[in-house]
Amino acid sequence: MSVKKINAPEFQASIAGGVAVVDFNATWCGPCKMLAPVLEELSAEMEGKASFYAMDVDDNPEIASQYNISSIPYVAVFKDGKLVDEQIGFVPKPMLKSVVERNL
Repeated sequence: MSVKKINAPEFQASIAGGVAVVDFNATWCGPCKMLAPVLEELSAEMEGKASFYAMDVDDNPEIASQYNISSIPYVAVFKDGKLVDEQIGFVPKPMLKSVVERNL
């Protein structure tokens, strides 16, 4: 499994069932680039437990504004469509994994 890039029309369906981790990022964001491989590793490790998605805030401003995202990277954890946790900024893999695991 890998991190799937999604856009606004796919967003609701992507987060609707189970645990979904959405990385809100932008192409110009340095910390976002550092976080991407961490999320790829986590998506492989947690396959079957959580789904991982990436969304560019510049391409999908309506979703970013819906969740009041002002700092990126912003990792949101959704459970059955509801926002249950968040992590703002770059964090090491073990820390990010614990954020996801506490919401499984």
